[in-house]
Amino acid sequence: MNPQREYTPKQWRHTQYASYLGYITQAVVNNLAPLLFLIFQEVYRIPLEQITLLVTVNFCVQLSVDMLSTRFVDKIGYRPCIVAAHFFAAAGLAGLGVFPRLLPDPFAGLLAAVFLYAIGGGLIEVLISPIVEACPTGKKDAAMSLLHSFYCWGAVAVVLGSTLFFTVAGVGNWRILALLWALVPAVNALVFARVPILSLVEDGDGMGIRELAGNRVFWLFAFIFVCAGASEQAMSQWASAFAESGLKVSKTMGDLAGPCMFSVLMGLSRALYARYSEKIQLPVFMTISALLCVFSYLLAAYGPTPALALLGCGLCGLSVGILWPGAFSLASASCPRGGTAMFALLALAGDLGCSAGPTLVGLVSGAAEGGMKSGLAVAAWIPAVLVLGLLRVMCGGRKKEYNQ
Repeated sequence: MNPQREYTPKQWRHTQYASYLGYITQAVVNNLAPLLFLIFQEVYRIPLEQITLLVTVNFCVQLSVDMLSTRFVDKIGYRPCIVAAHFFAAAGLAGLGVFPRLLPDPFAGLLAAVFLYAIGGGLIEVLISPIVEACPTGKKDAAMSLLHSFYCWGAVAVVLGSTLFFTVAGVGNWRILALLWALVPAVNALVFARVPILSLVEDGDGMGIRELAGNRVFWLFAFIFVCAGASEQAMSQWASAFAESGLKVSKTMGDLAGPCMFSVLMGLSRALYARYSEKIQLPVFMTISALLCVFSYLLAAYGPTPALALLGCGLCGLSVGILWPGAFSLASASCPRGGTAMFALLALAGDLGCSAGPTLVGLVSGAAEGGMKSGLAVAAWIPAVLVLGLLRVMCGGRKKEYNQ
């Protein structure tokens, strides 16, 4: 029996809604703990240098899950894995407030919490995109773009919601905040246990790691993902520090005009593409966006006034919005048998770019006389190189159409 015929379009929309909430969970996983770093330092007397290890652990665990998931997701099935991912995320987020009190060493408790929610975050990163791609709905690229916009809205919600909570309930109740955010993945786990879910390819028909490794198209998209991740995070991770130190604005203004505006405009670009996707060719739109990204980095680095430099930060969010979800859609269309292994490895490539981009900016900023402006100027080369990869995709697409 065809599983697509067992469910109504309304039920498949519920799968998409659960996936949107999955990406909000991913945003909570990546953005809640950094808001609590100074609280951890004050409450548990943990040095800030030690607390920064939490970010490294989160990143390394998610990368490991990206890599290992290619071996077990297709064997176990999407549903058990995505439900387990949300329970891991819920346990880890709740553990931020609970584990440090249970263990003799509070920092060990924080590490345990981060380890758990990082497992959940890594599985969500691998699974949500193929779940939405496999839904029997039209406008695949639009659905993918809208899906990824919810990570942006989630990031904004974490910052604004947590700030509102601290204003009303006080910073001393931060453990309650962690428990409240843990409800998001806990509830969504129950939803994913009931909604319809399809595998992206038939059992045994997906490409394995060895087959993907010998596929030139896969390596092209892996390159695109590295550049897309680096283009996004090189600005996102340094926007607040750049606004404060480089432009000499207040922290509140720096956070609002830097990372918050970046996330809002990135989400807006993804939502707008989802709305007007039928009128836009995805590879062309991505290429134009990459060129705009080059301009935004240069404007941030060389803008003659702080207002123009901050505008560059915002334009960067607007320009990078389509790069990650668009690359997923193009890769799925170019390698229809790629399956879970392809999505997992591309997510791994993107995460490597997310680490390399901010690292490049930091190294150049520390070594160059121009400071962070020099780092952002060098980072403009990342989307510039990405344009070459996108042009190769467009040339390959035209050649395929001609042969057909």
